[in-house]
Parts: sequence; C-alpha cells; structure tokens
Amino acid sequence: MTTPTDHLTRARELLAAHPVVDGHNDLPWALRQQVRYDLDRLDVAADQRGRLHTDIPRLRAGGVGAQFWSVYVRSDLSGDEAVSATLEQVDAVGQLLARYPADLARALTADDMEAARAEGRIASLMGAEGGHSINNSLATLRALHALGVRYMTLTHNDNTAWADSATDAPGAGGLTAFGREVVREMNRLGMLVDLSHVAASTMRDALAATAAPVIFSHSSARAVCDHPRNIPDDVLALLPANGGVAMATFVPKFILPAAVEWTRAADENIRAHGLHPLDTTPVAMKVHEEFEATHPRPLATAATVADHLDHMRAVAGVDHIGIGGDYDGTAFTPAGLDDVSGYPNLVAELLRRGWSEVDLAKLTWQNAVRVLRAAEDVARGLTAGRGPSNATIEQLDGVG
Repeated sequence: MTTPTDHLTRARELLAAHPVVDGHNDLPWALRQQVRYDLDRLDVAADQRGRLHTDIPRLRAGGVGAQFWSVYVRSDLSGDEAVSATLEQVDAVGQLLARYPADLARALTADDMEAARAEGRIASLMGAEGGHSINNSLATLRALHALGVRYMTLTHNDNTAWADSATDAPGAGGLTAFGREVVREMNRLGMLVDLSHVAASTMRDALAATAAPVIFSHSSARAVCDHPRNIPDDVLALLPANGGVAMATFVPKFILPAAVEWTRAADENIRAHGLHPLDTTPVAMKVHEEFEATHPRPLATAATVADHLDHMRAVAGVDHIGIGGDYDGTAFTPAGLDDVSGYPNLVAELLRRGWSEVDLAKLTWQNAVRVLRAAEDVARGLTAGRGPSNATIEQLDGVG
C-alpha cells in the first residue's frame, strides 16, 4: 500500500530531476516594501520565515529550479513614475543575482534555464507585471527586454489605455489597435505575452493577435472558482493551438470559492487601517492576523490547487499547464503550500491522484522551458522580416 510518505518521497525525487519553474514570485516588491532593497537587513540566504514566503533555503527545499521574479509595481503608479519603479525592481533582481551567485543564475533564454539546472543553480528570469510599466511606449518595452525582462503581463488590477483588466470596468473592450501592436512587438522581441490579470476579452484578443505562445503566469480555472482573475474554459481550450501554458496560482481567493467573500472583508479591514490589500509587511500581516482571530479564514490546501490543475489538464491538456504560486504577492497561502518549500506537497497530491511522472515533469519543468524556447524561435523569424515598431498610441488609437 502506498502511503502519503511514499508520495512525498517520490515527489522530492521527481523534483530533483525536473524542478519547478514557478511563473510568478513577488520577492522584489516585498524587499522594496520592507527594507528598500537593503539585503543586509533582509538576507535571503537565511531562513526568513515570518517575514517572507521566499528565501534560498526554502527554494532549495521546495525543489525550485527556475523562478520568474516579478518586477511588479502597483498599477496606481503611472507614467514616468511607473517606469522608474519598474527599473528599480529590475535593479533589485540584479542585486540578488550579484549577491547570491552560487544559488541564483541569470537566465535570458531556455538554454540558460537548462544550463542553470545542470549547474545546480536556480535559473532567475524576470517578468513585468502590468502594461502600465511601459507608459504607452514600445521603446520602453524594448528597453525592458534588453534589461532581461522575458514576459510582460498586459495589465495588472487596473486597465491600461490599451488593454482591459479582469478587475476593472470594461474600457477598450479587450485590446485596442495599440494593444495589438504591443503584442506584435513582444512577439518580435521574444518576450512572452502574459495574460494573467487581464479581462477575458483581452485574453481572446491577445490570442487572436499573437504569433507566439502565451502564458498565464499565475491564474487558475474559472470553472472551479468563479473569479474574474481566473481563465474561462473557452480560453483554456485555445491553448493547444497556440502552444501556450497556464500556470495555476495558489492565492486562496482565486482558488477557493469560500475564500472570495472572506478576503473581500479582510481587504476592507486592512484599508480601514490605512494599508493597501497587497501590503505584506509585518505591520499589515499583524492587522490580518488580528482580523483572522475573530473571523476564521476558509482554508485552501494543496488539494484545492490540485483540483484546478486536474480541470486545466482536462480542458487544455497536460502540455499546456504549469505552476505560478504568487508567493510574497499575497497575504494568505494554502495549508501545505505556506511558502516556497511547499511544492513537494502539491506534487505528492497529484501523484496520489494518479498523475504520471511523465506528466508531472511537463507540469514542473518542461512546459515552461518549451514555451520560452518557442517564443525565441518565433522572434528569430520575425526579426528577419521586420525591424522595431515605432508606432505610438496616438497614431493607432487616436488618443492624446
């Protein structure tokens, strides 16, 4: 008889060979909030449990082989301020790489990811979370790519002038003409188009416009938890033809229906204390803990995430799914997936459900590497036929 311990042992063995590529981690923003990037004050080479979801010892314990570090800035920042803050986030990742070279390897390509794995280091890539980071400028998009950013989420929680967000009132009705040009320029660069956070209309428009596979860096299945941040089945069903990957997230309010209303009340409570719902500093977490003491939180678990992955595999196929935890970008995490050391618990749950090791290797490592390699292949073809786009939002959308 197979026991839970057997499943966990097998999970760890599998992750040693096929480690997790996680699509989204907000450690740079947490470092900005807590210590303004001063790594002497918050050294992630040491266990930072209680302050962060992420540090190097727990990444190692969790079997993480590659991480897309989010160079996120809040979408209430705009214009030049958003660009500057994004550059500071990019610089923060550079500081991490310079400080911890034995553990973190800069990765720009799929080959770099494989080389880092062979060296026993964690491949470190960057993803910009929200099109507000480019300030309506394709040249700024190219500059971010030149600095190493390998995906951009088209929106965050608010619309941009050229794309609708999942959590804002409809504006453009999906992508505008300039938005489609952003997608085309990302294809030419080899930058992955990330459709987490965007409205379903934007998802469909982007899939129609792109010549390369897309990703959802941290989104789950809307059919399992009806939240606008999740992916509708008709969109999941488009991924095989596109070649893209949907990376299931662990954020309880996106995966557990009972957590949606509870989180709304917790967000209202944190705002009443003059803090932002996305704040995960110790001060904010103390407010959350006091609220939770009198308002018990519905608990998501590794099984909750597995339910989403089961559904996403059934609709999109095992070649088109991955993992994007959103650690250090959320105040709450599922039981058993409390921090980045928890990935073996998810893999063990999937083994218990009968997932094969071949399929799990695709989920953890192979799909994400393949999609980046495919984007690189598309870019080589496109750059042979056309140069950079200098189109402006004023020209294409008639604004300004």
